[in-house]
Order: sequence, then structure tokens, then C-alpha cells
Amino acid sequence: MRAIILAAGMGLRLVQPEGQQKPKCLLRFGDVSLLERHLQLLKAAGVGEIVFVLGFKHEMVEAELDSIDWKPSTEVVVNSEFSLGSVLSVHTAAEALTRGGDVLLMDADVLYDERVLDPLVANPQAHINRLLIDRDFEAGDEPVKLCIDNGVPVELRKQVVAGLKFDTIGESVGFFRFDERAARRLAEIVADYVATGRANLPHEEAVRDLLQERSQTFDIADVTGAPWIEIDFQNDVKRAADEVLPQLNQLAGVLR
Repeated sequence: MRAIILAAGMGLRLVQPEGQQKPKCLLRFGDVSLLERHLQLLKAAGVGEIVFVLGFKHEMVEAELDSIDWKPSTEVVVNSEFSLGSVLSVHTAAEALTRGGDVLLMDADVLYDERVLDPLVANPQAHINRLLIDRDFEAGDEPVKLCIDNGVPVELRKQVVAGLKFDTIGESVGFFRFDERAARRLAEIVADYVATGRANLPHEEAVRDLLQERSQTFDIADVTGAPWIEIDFQNDVKRAADEVLPQLNQLAGVLR
């Protein structure tokens, strides 16, 4: 199993001191960067093949990787047009996406408990497609909503289409597992986005297309109750430090 971690963006919505901007994966909580937390949690879960998609100030991230001196070494691919959407980052990682075997596609800017990762790495030989849902979320325009009808994902978007039929709604954690066939199809969809001038879109749009064409079967893992937060705004940094990190420190895990 391989993890592809998207860490190319500029994080423009996160206000940082002038001249001190850095990739969000380098934010530190409990004196451990988000980047290193990903590495530790994936290692504990048995995922040793890790690919980082970098862009904005990628040298800083590569320096952090060097300082950690992680073994086995992680792969790095660089999206030079990182100011565009994350669709382009996924396209940049197309070779890793289509190399074979199951793939985890993960946002880098998430502080999370190992219980969020557990459903994605379960049964590594099973070759499955899996989405994560948190039913305890704050309504609004920001969360990417995952809507399910009778066990089938029917929507993955910030704005839910009016009149859509579903029986369950929650927030998508932003981590996905794809089997080899689904990963190759996602790579094709993403390539079409880039070829048709839609590289500025978030990669969830391509995943949404994959879900809605129903060419693959996806199951849903409910991680409601497990602490996690995606860090987009300055208030998220405060919540991560004041609310989420203390919960992680109280739970058995690989990091304290």
C-alpha cells in the first residue's frame, strides 16, 4: 500500500507573518510537525511507501524530511504550478497513483488520531475503495460534504445540490483509499481535467466524478468521534492546539 500526501498548496487562507510563510505541513503541534506526524502514523499502520507532492517552498519541506532522516526514504514530486488547484497535484503524482496496488490519497494539512487512519489501512490485501465520513460536523460552506444514500456515496462537494436524495450526510475527512483499478481511473479523470483547462479545481471534484460514474464500488467508514481537524484558517490552528492535540495526547497512539 502506498500513501500519496498532497502538500503543494500555498495555504493563502492561513494568515502567516509577512516573510515567514511556510507550507502548512510544517506547522508544529506538540513540537512535532504535521509532516512528521503523517510519517509516524503511517509507519505504525504498516505503510512504508510514501510519496509527497510538494510545491510552495518545497525546499523547506525537503529540508524537514532531511532533518528527520526518515527510513526508508520518502519520494518527492514537485508541482511547479502549485498556485493552481489540487487536481494538478494529483496529476503530478500520476505515476505513483498508477504504479499498482492500493493507494491512500491524503491531504497534508490534517491533525488526526490514528483511529481516523485505521479504517483506511485495514485489510491491506483486500483491494478496496473506501471513504471516511464524520457525521459530527459544523454546517456551512467550508466542509466538503459526503452524502450517502442506502450505503452508496452520491455527493462529495461543499455545496450539496438541492433536492438530492440521501439518508446520511457528514464531512469528508479528505483521506481516500483506492484500489488499483480505481486509482488508474482517477488518474484518467484528472488527466482529462488538466487537458480541458480545469487544472485549477480541487481534486475532490475528480473524486466526485469517479463516485458518480459508478464504475467502482466504494464503502464508507464512519470515524465520527475520532479527533481530527483540517487546518485552513488561523482559527483552525488554535483549535488544533487547544482542542484536538490534548485529545490526541490522552489517547494511546504513536505520538505523545
